[in-house]
Amino acid sequence: MRRMLLDSIKGHELLARDILSNSGIVIMSAGSVIKKEYIRRLTELEIYDVYVEDELSTGIEDKDNIEEKIKEQCQDIVKSIIEKYSYQGYGELEHIKEVAEQIISDIIEQPEILFSISGVRRKSESTYSHSINVCALSVLLALRMKLPKVKVREIAVGSLLHDIGYNSMQFDYINRSYNDFNKLEKKELMKHVIYGYSFVIKEDWLTPASKDIILFHHERLDGSGYPFHKKGDKIKLGSKIVAVCDAFDSYVYGFLCAKMKVHHAIDYIVSQAGVKFDFDIVNCFIESVAAYPNGTLVITNTGEKGIVIRQNVKCPTRPVLHMISDANGKKYITWIEKDLNKELTLLIEDTIDFK
Repeated sequence: MRRMLLDSIKGHELLARDILSNSGIVIMSAGSVIKKEYIRRLTELEIYDVYVEDELSTGIEDKDNIEEKIKEQCQDIVKSIIEKYSYQGYGELEHIKEVAEQIISDIIEQPEILFSISGVRRKSESTYSHSINVCALSVLLALRMKLPKVKVREIAVGSLLHDIGYNSMQFDYINRSYNDFNKLEKKELMKHVIYGYSFVIKEDWLTPASKDIILFHHERLDGSGYPFHKKGDKIKLGSKIVAVCDAFDSYVYGFLCAKMKVHHAIDYIVSQAGVKFDFDIVNCFIESVAAYPNGTLVITNTGEKGIVIRQNVKCPTRPVLHMISDANGKKYITWIEKDLNKELTLLIEDTIDFK
């Protein structure tokens, strides 16, 4: 099984996973044949990628993707809780703690899991998917840093609510880059941390540490962040963890910024270690995220092309590849598998979209 962009579908591919609508209705069932004439309709439904079964996907590990599993379990609940509270003036925001506990439980069940980005999310689910992703990755880092359980819970809840302030925006900000906004809109966007904090300031069940994350997750070590340009140790640990996870997820999915490939987003985070982001947190981050998720098509420094079929947990930047073609573009007839943890001179140069 591998992910394909709809733009790359040639017709007659076999669907490996059900295609669901935003409301959870099955549009197409696994095992169906995808025809060219379906593509326009799927795009209208804001579906841009699908999972297919073909000869290239042979050997790819089909383990549950932690990101997808958590999103499927939690997204509708988070959306309902936050929208009722923000827009309709009722609802128990405290129920968000139950979602946080579920996410923590899911990650604890898989202690060796690498956080693996699964694909392109739909427009209508952008903000909530972002919050859930940031929560899952923040929890993973907090657990691996061996923080106390109470601190992990505070980080989980704070990260789920970190962008609640965007619900106060009076203009359309989805699918736009920050640089496309005018000066007033940029100022308003930056106020989302203030609006979010104002939403929860009287919520006695929410700890000061969780509230701190909502207000300060855009602060940076060098003082270049906002809203108060805090520096270094003036920023609490939970906010520092969420800052890394929030930036990474935003870059990978193009949330209010230009979209980056996963490994480029990781490179950016690493380049800012000790500058904008906490050095120890970044070290934990790079050990916890798959730079090249399963199913990714890559090109090596020798010019060969391969597809990632499984991860090396202890070395997230050096997965195992099923080699597809040689440096001259000639397809391999026999199965050739290369473990980059053993093929030390073989490097991944870049990733390629499937065509």
